[in-house]
Amino acid sequence: MSHPPRVPLMGMSIDPVTEDQAVARIVDALAQGRGGVVVTPNLDHLRQYRREPGVRELYATADLVLADGMPLVWACGLAGTPLPERVAGSDLIWSLSGACAAAGRSVFLLGGNPGAADDAAGVLRERFPGLRVAGTMCPPMGFDADAARMDEVRGALRDARSFPRSGRVSEALRAELPGAWFLGLGVSFSFVSGEIPRAPGLIQRAGLEWVYRLVQEPRRLFVRYVVQGLPFAARLGTHALWTRLRG
Repeated sequence: MSHPPRVPLMGMSIDPVTEDQAVARIVDALAQGRGGVVVTPNLDHLRQYRREPGVRELYATADLVLADGMPLVWACGLAGTPLPERVAGSDLIWSLSGACAAAGRSVFLLGGNPGAADDAAGVLRERFPGLRVAGTMCPPMGFDADAARMDEVRGALRDARSFPRSGRVSEALRAELPGAWFLGLGVSFSFVSGEIPRAPGLIQRAGLEWVYRLVQEPRRLFVRYVVQGLPFAARLGTHALWTRLRG
């Protein structure tokens, strides 16, 4: 099946697909026994992409790159290469779990705050009767750099044969689980479980979800969103406008 060409943005290549199209691509690939990696970049991810070779390598091997942040969607439109919509990981966890339930596929929830994966699994099972949650696991922060912890994760996922959270973990495991899809869904388990309230829809559509999150966790997010994020957002807008003017 042919797919639309990716849209370039400051060196990153983004798939111009809707959430429904992304879910369909994943489910179709699963039916054919093919796995893959999904990344959902936001403004901070793009900033890291520009600075860190390791992040660029991860994105270069990803099978789907979906714009999670509204600034990325706006910038692509300003540059003259619009994306059809934002595809947020916090929405994708619902739609993809529903599609997996309908297709008889299982999911494995890896990571998140302690207890969030277990709680999210319960909510998803209730929302989508028949969804098979093959397992949940919440290793401590930095587990991907701990050989013993990674062996535990490998064992759990081999037994489950399902898909976990992405990032460096996906790169370490995808060769062992070629039929699984790996998705990095950030704080989505906590959103699903209700541990952390998500911004109302109007705030999301206005691109102000970061403000809502900043109010929730100011100490953790102030540097990322204000000190680093706002200057980079200005740089991104300037780059997009210059790209448009150059034709």
